[in-house]
Amino acid sequence: MHYVTNVAYAGEYKLWIRFEDNEPRLVDLADHLDGPIFEPLKDPSYFQSFQLNPDIDTIVWPNNADFSPDFLYSIGVVVPESVDAIGG
Repeated sequence: MHYVTNVAYAGEYKLWIRFEDNEPRLVDLADHLDGPIFEPLKDPSYFQSFQLNPDIDTIVWPNNADFSPDFLYSIGVVVPESVDAIGG
């Protein structure tokens, strides 16, 4: 089971996410914003209002929308450390 340790906005509907294995991944959520809970996230400014919730080890938006860390990990693309925007 994976968990999110750090996150940063990467443009459009993309996030740089670092997981517990210290591997940075670029996660594009553009094709995953279906359903009433995710509808507000289609507004780019609202999408950027995410926070890391350490109690559930994932990213959460003000309307309590979230994605499973395992799902985020599975759709993420590994990125080289040299382009990692989220630091250590």
